[in-house]
Amino acid sequence: MANEYKQTMNLPKTGFPMRAGLSKSEPKRLKDWQDNKVYEQVLKKNEGHKKFVLHDGPPYANGPIHIGHAMNKISKDMINRYWMMQGYEVPYVPGWDCHGQPIEHKVEEKLGTEKFNQTSTAKIRELCNKFAVENIELQKAGFRRLGVLGDWDNPYLTLYHQHDAADIEVFKAMFDKGMIYRGHKPVHWCKHCHTALAEAEIEYSDETSPSIFVRFEMTSKPVGLENFDGPVDFIIWTTTPWTIPSDQAVSLKPGAAYVAVEHDGRAEVMLEDLAPKCCEEFGWEYTPVVVDGKPYVVPAETFHHIHYKQPIFDGVEGAALLADYVGVDDGTGIVHNSPGHGVDDYFACLKEGITDICMPVDDDGKFYTGEEFGTGGPFSGMDTDEANPHIIEFLRERGTLVLEKKITHSYPHCWRCKHPVLFRATDQWFVSMDKTGLREQAGKEVRENVKWYPAHAANRIGAMVEQRPDWCISRQRNWGVPIPSYTCADCGEKVMNDATLDAVIKLFHEKGSDAWFTDAPESYLGEACVCPKCGGHHLKADKDILDVWWDSGVSWKAVCEYRPELEYPADVYLEGSDQHRGWFQSSLLTSVGANGHAPYKAVVSQGFTLDGQGRKMSKSLGNVIDPNKVCDEMGADIIRLWVASVDTSSDVSIDHEILARTSDAYRRFRNTLRFLLSELEGQFEPETDGVAFADLLPLDKLMVARLTQVQAEVDDAYASYEFPRAYRALYDFVVTELSNVYLDALKDRLYCDKPGSLERRSAQTVLAELFSMLMRDLQPILSYTVDEAMAYAPAGCVDHQKYAALLDWYKSPITVDEANEFEGVLEASLELRSAVTKALEDARSAGTFTKSQQVRVKAVVPAEMYALLTGDKAVDLAEFYIVSDVELTQGEELSVAIEAAEGECCDRCWNYRTTVGEYNGHAHICKRCADAL
Repeated sequence: MANEYKQTMNLPKTGFPMRAGLSKSEPKRLKDWQDNKVYEQVLKKNEGHKKFVLHDGPPYANGPIHIGHAMNKISKDMINRYWMMQGYEVPYVPGWDCHGQPIEHKVEEKLGTEKFNQTSTAKIRELCNKFAVENIELQKAGFRRLGVLGDWDNPYLTLYHQHDAADIEVFKAMFDKGMIYRGHKPVHWCKHCHTALAEAEIEYSDETSPSIFVRFEMTSKPVGLENFDGPVDFIIWTTTPWTIPSDQAVSLKPGAAYVAVEHDGRAEVMLEDLAPKCCEEFGWEYTPVVVDGKPYVVPAETFHHIHYKQPIFDGVEGAALLADYVGVDDGTGIVHNSPGHGVDDYFACLKEGITDICMPVDDDGKFYTGEEFGTGGPFSGMDTDEANPHIIEFLRERGTLVLEKKITHSYPHCWRCKHPVLFRATDQWFVSMDKTGLREQAGKEVRENVKWYPAHAANRIGAMVEQRPDWCISRQRNWGVPIPSYTCADCGEKVMNDATLDAVIKLFHEKGSDAWFTDAPESYLGEACVCPKCGGHHLKADKDILDVWWDSGVSWKAVCEYRPELEYPADVYLEGSDQHRGWFQSSLLTSVGANGHAPYKAVVSQGFTLDGQGRKMSKSLGNVIDPNKVCDEMGADIIRLWVASVDTSSDVSIDHEILARTSDAYRRFRNTLRFLLSELEGQFEPETDGVAFADLLPLDKLMVARLTQVQAEVDDAYASYEFPRAYRALYDFVVTELSNVYLDALKDRLYCDKPGSLERRSAQTVLAELFSMLMRDLQPILSYTVDEAMAYAPAGCVDHQKYAALLDWYKSPITVDEANEFEGVLEASLELRSAVTKALEDARSAGTFTKSQQVRVKAVVPAEMYALLTGDKAVDLAEFYIVSDVELTQGEELSVAIEAAEGECCDRCWNYRTTVGEYNGHAHICKRCADAL
C-alpha cells in the first residue's frame, strides 16, 4: 500500500551530486574563478572597509611545491577567507624568495662545480634569475590549484628593483643608528659553499669526530708546585684536533677546583671532579700530587696567566685564561682556545688583550701554505678533515697525546649542502645586538606588543633573541643584494657613508642590484666616489652580498610599506616554527632596528609535516606525499580538510591512510550539504517562506539555539587561528547532532507534512539556517565544494551571490545568550534520549519490534528533568526520539519502559496513530496524512 503514496510524499531531490569528482571538477571551477576574477570581486565588495593584512612569508623558488608548502598556503587562505566574510578588505600578495645560496646551489649543480667556478658573476646571476622565475611559475600553479585566493598576477619577488632598494634603505637606517659594523671574528663558514653563514642557516645533526686529550706543558710552575721535580701540564680535551695548530690560550672554569695528578714523573692538571674518571680512561692510577702533606687542589685562579708551550710550533707560547663557558661535565675542565675558530674562544682572548688572531685556514677549509701559515706548518695545503689524523699522529710522535677516541656529538651543518661547517675568523659585516639596544627593544616587542599563536612561541623566539650573537649579515656569494661598501684601491680603506648609500639606493630603484656588478662606481656615485681617508678616486665595489634572511626580512618595507593596498605593520605572519630563527626573527630585527617596532601584530607558528609514523619525509623512504598528485587523484578539498583537521601548532602526520580517513570525513560533510539542499532546492526561499524564530516548533527552536552555540565556537576558533577546533566543532555537530539526531527526527515531518504547512516550513527554516551556517563555516576549508553548492542553493541562503568567497559571515537569528537559555532543555532531552535509545536497542534485540515507530515510551524522570521536559521550551519528544508517543512521570530516578504503540500503522507515513482510518477514499491513513493529501 505504501508505494501508491510515494508520489504524494515530499521526498528529497537535488541536482547537487552525491559523488564529488573533485579531481575533475575543481580545475574547471578554478578556471572560472580566474576568468571571472573572483579575488578581485571580493576586494571590490569590501573596498573601503577596515583592512586585514596577512603578509606572506616567501618560499624559495627552487622546485615544485611539497606538502609543507600546501599546509602553509592553505592555512593562510583559510584565515584570509574567514576575514573576507567578516567584511574586511583582505588583500593577499603572495611572494617568493629569489636570492641566496639555495638557488645558486641549484645552478651550481646544473653547471657542475668546475664550470660554475669559471663562470662570471654576471652570468651566474643571469642563470639564477632564470631558474627562480621558472620555478615561481611552477609553484604558483601548484598554489592556485589548492584553491588559494590572492593577487597571483602581481606577486612580490625579492629580485625586484624596489626590493633591492628597500634592502639598502633599511641597511642605511640601521647603519645611521650605529647598529651595523665591520668586524673580524669567527663566524660559521661553509667550506663547500664558500660563504659565511648566520645562525638561522645552521642545522645541527650528529657527527662522529676524533676526540683527543693532549698535555700542554707549562713554561712556569704554579704556586705550590714550584718544588715539583718534573714538568707540570694542562690536560686539555677537544673534538676538533685540526684547531690545535691555531691554539693561542687555554681556559679554566672560574672558581672551580683543579687537582694535579702525578703520572710518569709529571704533574697533570685537571678539574678535580673529572680527574678520577679521566685517569680511568687514560689507564692511569689516580694519584694526586701531595704538597705539605695533602693533595694539591687549588682554585682555577691559581693558573691565571700561567704560560705553556704551544704543542705544534716550537718557541710559541699560550696563556691560561678564565672563562665561564668551560664545561664541567665532560673532558678535563680545561679547553684549548683557538680564537680564530670559536666565538667563545674569541671573546675570552679579546677580554685578555689577545687581539692578534691566528687564522691558518682558507676559504676552501684548507691550511694556508708557506708564510701565510706563520712559520709554515707541517699541515699546509691539507683540508681540515684530512689534517685531523696527521695532527693526532704528530702529537703522538711528540709525546703530548694522552688519549684518542671517537665520539658522536651534535655538530653544526650547513642548511643547504648538509656538510659540517667550520668556525673561522673572517672580515664580515655585523648587526650589533647590544650597542644601540636592539636586543632589548626586540625582546620587549616580542613580550609586550605581539600576540603569538600558540602562546608559548613567544618564549621560543624571545630566548633566541636573548641568546643570539651579533648578526653576521655578509655572504661571499654571487646571487643576492650587494652590501654597498667600497674599497679604496689607493689606501685599502673601506668606504661607506650616507652619500654612497643614497647613491646606491637610487641606482637600485632604477636598475636593480645587477648594476652593482656591471657599472663602475664613478658612474653613479658622483662626488661620493672619493676616499675619505686619502682623497683617492679609485673606489672598487666590494662583492659581499646580504644574508638572504635580511633580503626576505625587509619585505615589511619592500611589500607592506611600499604597496598601497597593504599596511605596515601587518596583522599577522604565519610560517613554520623554523622561522623563529629565520624570517620571523630577521623581520623583527630589521623592523625594530629601522623603525623601533615589530613588523607584525600577531604571529602564527606551525610545525612540520611528517609521515604517518612520525618520520621526516624523504624520497629514499618512499613516504613523500605530493600535493599535486593528491589534487589529481582526490582533489584539493581533501588536502584542505586535512589541514583544518590537524593541530598545525606542532608537527603533524600525513600519509595515504590519513588522507583516506579525511576522505571519509569529507563525505560526511558533503552528504549533509546534499541532504539540506534536497529539502530546500526549488522548494523553499528564506525571504518568502521563512518562519520567524518565535513561531518555530519547539524542536526547531532547540536546533537554532544549538547551531548558534556551535557557530560561536567556530567563530572564536577561526579568529584565534585554531583550525582543528573549528573543524572538530563542525564535524561533531554534523555527524553527531545533525545526521544522527535532528535530521533523522525531522524526516517524518519533512517527507509527510503538507508542503506549505507551518510544521514543514518551520523545519525548512531551520534547514536553511543550518545550510547558511555550514556554507560559511566550511567555505574557508572546503572552498571548492562550498562554491559548487552555491549553484543549487536558495538565493536567500547565499546572499544572492554566485561565488562562495563573496559570502558574508553567518549571523544567527538569536544571540548566544538567548541560545544558552535552551541548554537545560537540550541536555535533559539528550540525556533521556540516551536512555530511550538503550531501551529500544534491548527491545529490538529481543525481537519485540522492528521499528521504533511501533512503540511508545513510558519514562520516569527526576523532578528537575521533568520540569525542563514539560516546561515552556519543551519539545515533542515522540518526534525527537522517532517513537509513537512518550509519557513522562516524575520520580526519584530515571527509568524507561517500552510498550507497544497504541493505534494502527498509517499506510502513508508508517507511524502508529490512534487517528488511522478512512479519509476521503483513503482506507488506512492517519489524520495528519489525510490533511496533507
